Amino acid sequence: MERKTPLYALHESLGGRIVPFAGYLLPVQYPSGVIHEHMAVRERAGVFDVSHMGEVLFEGPEALGALNRLMANDLSGMYDGQVRYSPMLNEEGGIVDDLVVCRFSETRYMAVVNAANREKDVAWMRAHLEGNVQMTDVSDDWAQIALQGPRSKDILLTLTDEALIPKKYYSFTPGAEVAGIACILSRTGYTGELGYELYTKPADAEAMFRALREAGAEPCGLGARDTLRLEAGMPLYGHEMTDDISPLEAGLAWAVKPEHAFIGREPMLRRGTPRARVGLKITGKGIAREGQDVFLADEKIGAVTSGTHLPYLGGAYAMALVSSEHAQIGTVLDVDVRGRRVSAEIVPLPFYKRQK
Repeated sequence: MERKTPLYALHESLGGRIVPFAGYLLPVQYPSGVIHEHMAVRERAGVFDVSHMGEVLFEGPEALGALNRLMANDLSGMYDGQVRYSPMLNEEGGIVDDLVVCRFSETRYMAVVNAANREKDVAWMRAHLEGNVQMTDVSDDWAQIALQGPRSKDILLTLTDEALIPKKYYSFTPGAEVAGIACILSRTGYTGELGYELYTKPADAEAMFRALREAGAEPCGLGARDTLRLEAGMPLYGHEMTDDISPLEAGLAWAVKPEHAFIGREPMLRRGTPRARVGLKITGKGIAREGQDVFLADEKIGAVTSGTHLPYLGGAYAMALVSSEHAQIGTVLDVDVRGRRVSAEIVPLPFYKRQK
């Protein structure tokens, strides 16, 4: 049975269309619709309920060593208040999940995991935990709200002191207060825009969401969250990343530091990159969807991992996993869309990049 986030009643009152997602009941869209919500984030600011995400605390003198064994990225050298992205690999070099790690101190870190993987991730971490470190699943202690879009900082400035707003991308303020509500304020997001994620106590989540909305952020659902991340070329677990796809194949080499020892390192390196994640611009008539085969002439070279019409760019785009030998920019391909070949071209990722 699906769970409800602390914001469930508010979503209903705002007319959100509720759907099951990752074990929770969440709004896929509001009456304004996915396209309106997408454009609100690209041009103004939107607010999302992401309370379904999981949080796991690591505390103790050997917390860093324990996390570095679990993470493909190297967490050494982080400062207090820094966030770092990392894939977490299985023993065959595939991806268990991708997550972010927040450093509170040299002995205290918090990993933020994908909602659908929370139980799997916690079990994996616990089974492979080593050293003098205590691991605690604190997911139920937090609600998470994402404020995203070019006006997001302006909105925060009406609700908090500028000194509390993190200045650097992938940094956070642990003891912030927004609209009079205590929170962790992180400059992170999943939309390709300037944005922030706010962690509050569940009892404070509705007041925080309302305050951000009243200050000018438009409520947005899962539909816009997906089109925004795809437009920004961001991979999604279960699509561009799975237990059978390595981070090198998924285009995440920048977040892998093979100089340090971690679970899955050797199998990942042995496997290399027989496949590559690429961006496709659909040049024919049609929309490529997940699972559809990709062809070069009559040779099947891969499959679509995510695809849809992207509102800001005004066209159909997709990401696909294809043979590395055919992954060059400019390559013209076909996607089998329900038995019909639709032409496409490999283009650079991300499809959209915000102007700073």
